[in-house]
Amino acid sequence: MAQQHLTVVTLGVSDLDRARRFYRDGLGWEVVADIQDTVFVQVGHSLLLSLWGVAELAEDLGGAPLEQEGPGRFTLGCNVGSEAEVDAVVERFVAAGGSLVRPAEHAFWGGYQAYVADPEGFRWDVVHNPGMAFTEDGRAVLRDLS
Repeated sequence: MAQQHLTVVTLGVSDLDRARRFYRDGLGWEVVADIQDTVFVQVGHSLLLSLWGVAELAEDLGGAPLEQEGPGRFTLGCNVGSEAEVDAVVERFVAAGGSLVRPAEHAFWGGYQAYVADPEGFRWDVVHNPGMAFTEDGRAVLRDLS
């Protein structure tokens, strides 16, 4: 059986140029491919963020209608190494044209987190979780902080 892991998260965006500018120019993330109507951004070890027009995504899904706006029912997580890094990432999101959803604060489970949104409304959970680490091969190691 093939090893299974998440390799791509696709966001259906209403304005591809704005999304490209936000992630590439605003956040400084590396665009590894910009093919036709799709932008692929390297966001982690073996992990890409795909930016694709919402109409094209709906067509690819067989024509099922998609919400034209809004973040859907999920968040994207960005784990960083310190509380100061959480604050810095939040500042960068806002400076790049994103918005603050919830200011950074200490979480009940022992970490420090904030919520921000990109210009399309996709929410990012920016977190310092001292109980989470990743090995060289990209595997998560978690310990209970409570």
